[in-house]
Amino acid sequence: MSELLVDDADGVRTLTLNRPDSFNSFTVALKERLLEVLLETSADEAVRAVVITGAGRAFCAGQDLKEHIALLEAGDPAPLHTVERHYNPVVKAIVGMPKPVIAAVNGTAAGAGASLAFASDLRIAAAGARFLMAFANVGLTADSGASWTLPRLIGHGRAMEMMLLAEPVGAEEALRIGMVNRVVPDGEALPAARELARRFADGPTTAYAKIKEAMAFTGELALALEVEARTQAEAGATADHREAVAAFVAKRPPRFTGR
Repeated sequence: MSELLVDDADGVRTLTLNRPDSFNSFTVALKERLLEVLLETSADEAVRAVVITGAGRAFCAGQDLKEHIALLEAGDPAPLHTVERHYNPVVKAIVGMPKPVIAAVNGTAAGAGASLAFASDLRIAAAGARFLMAFANVGLTADSGASWTLPRLIGHGRAMEMMLLAEPVGAEEALRIGMVNRVVPDGEALPAARELARRFADGPTTAYAKIKEAMAFTGELALALEVEARTQAEAGATADHREAVAAFVAKRPPRFTGR
C-alpha cells in the first residue's frame, strides 16, 4: 500500500497521506516520498493547483514516534537531522510551489502535520478537526516552519500559547483566530478544497505564483528554518526528549528533569 496517494483531475493534484492506522504520521519513507512528489508537482505545468489531505480520521499526527524512538535507541543519527533533510525541504517546496496549495484538514493535525497545513496557502477544516502543537510534550521545539507560519496566521501571543501549553484548538476557534479560512461539515473538507482548487486551476497561475512569492518573504522563512533545524537537533539530543518518547510508547507519564 502506497503511503502517499496521488490523484490528478481537472488540473488539480490531490496528495493524500495514506497511513490511516497511524493517523498519517510521518515515517522517513513518507517524508521522502512527499518531498519527491512536491518537487515533481512544482515542475509539472499540467498541475495548476494542489490539495493536501489525509486518509481516514486524521489529517496528520506529525512524526511517527514509534519509528523515531526505534532509531534513537539504535543510535541512528537520522532523527536529529530529519528537520534539515526532510521537513525543511517539504516546507520550502510548499511555500515555493508556483501554484496554490490548499490543506483539506479532515481531522486532527498535530506537530509537523499541523505545520504542513500552516505552510499551505489556504486551509479548509472539517468541523471535527483539531490543531495541536505538541512539540513541548515530547521535549522538542517547533519545526516544519511553524515558528514562522503560525505567528503570521494567529499572532505571536496565541502561537506561544499553542507551543508552550500544547493544548488543542478546535475548528471553530481556529476559524475565529484566523488559523483556517473555512470550516465545513465533517466529511466535506476534501470536496470543498477540490472545488476551490478547480477555481484556481482555471485562474491566472502565473499571477498566483507571483502573489505567493511576494507574500512569502522567503529570506525570513529561510532564516527561521535554519534556526528550527539547529534548535530541534539540540532539543532532540536531550534526556528529556528520550524520556518523553519512551513514555509515549510505553503509555505512561514522562518524568522530565530539564536536561
